[in-house]
Amino acid sequence: MTLDLYVIKHGKNLRCGYTTGSCATAAAKAATLMLDTGKKLRYVEIDTPAGIRLKLEVHDIEIGHSYVSCAIIKDGGDDPDSTDGMKIHAKVSKRTDNIINIEGGQGIGRIVRKGLFGQVGDAAINPVPRQMIKKELGELGTGYDVMIYAPEGEVRGKKTFNSNIGIEGGISIIGTKGIVYPMSDDALIKTIYMEIDALAEEYGKDELVLVPGGYGEKIAKDLGYSTPPIKMSNYIGDALLYAYNKGFKSINLLGHIGKFAKLSIGVFNTHSKVCDGRMEAFVYYLSLRGAEIELINKINFCLTAEEGINICLEEGHGQIIRDMEKGAQERIKRYLKDDELDIKVIIYSMERGVDFC
Repeated sequence: MTLDLYVIKHGKNLRCGYTTGSCATAAAKAATLMLDTGKKLRYVEIDTPAGIRLKLEVHDIEIGHSYVSCAIIKDGGDDPDSTDGMKIHAKVSKRTDNIINIEGGQGIGRIVRKGLFGQVGDAAINPVPRQMIKKELGELGTGYDVMIYAPEGEVRGKKTFNSNIGIEGGISIIGTKGIVYPMSDDALIKTIYMEIDALAEEYGKDELVLVPGGYGEKIAKDLGYSTPPIKMSNYIGDALLYAYNKGFKSINLLGHIGKFAKLSIGVFNTHSKVCDGRMEAFVYYLSLRGAEIELINKINFCLTAEEGINICLEEGHGQIIRDMEKGAQERIKRYLKDDELDIKVIIYSMERGVDFC
């Protein structure tokens, strides 16, 4: 059943969904109830940490001699979710020691790097879903062995951020609220935090490289950084605060002129729906250099930062990029309230890379 819950995001009415953690919990509870009663269920109800009770349809029921398995179909709502529409299965058998043992099977990723929510080798089933399963099954009686699996998991997992945070071989069973809120900024930011944690565990805290996206990763590789870069998307401020409080000694940021022009005037969320100060940044730094009003007016009518930097180069003001880099560094130090921070900002363009001179 679809969830009749909506939120307004960016002016749109968007439908919520439910997490893989809720699916695993519902499948485990349904299988347990059928194991105890021997009767097939069409629907099962569970509570979520968000305080919303879910009634979900049960699929693929298999009642064996000493076990029951079934599936719940994941519904991501209007969120762009890589696991939407896939089946999350649970196979449950009884124990006699009142322990609820939860394991991951086919299609559930495994932790391969330290710094996550479990030990290396553990199934990627997050703490909250584990708690949800134990709560629901603990109310039903004796102990159980619970195997969570997802036949499509290995393929779907390749479309997620799992490999970036140290999970290989499948999807994660996740969700801190049990509900998927469409286009959740919190979910993206938490992924960035997890990647920073994993990198700190594997490489230490001497150096961190932050980039907005894939092209920044290529630039970082070309520049020979010793640690893999972390993609921070538009969440520059969140990534910086977390890394700084984590204790990194040196932080390097590599970004496209379109995003880092904004950073150079103190914008720490660079999404266009939050702020667009690209041309304002050019005008500001050209004014500090005493540029002619004709050039400033010309720049002010540019549509892209790439166009702006090309005009600056043609007019002999290519040094403005170095000014922006220095300005961004100064603003980061003020943002983090640390004038002694070892911070370096490098700006690139798609056309010229990092070579503006």
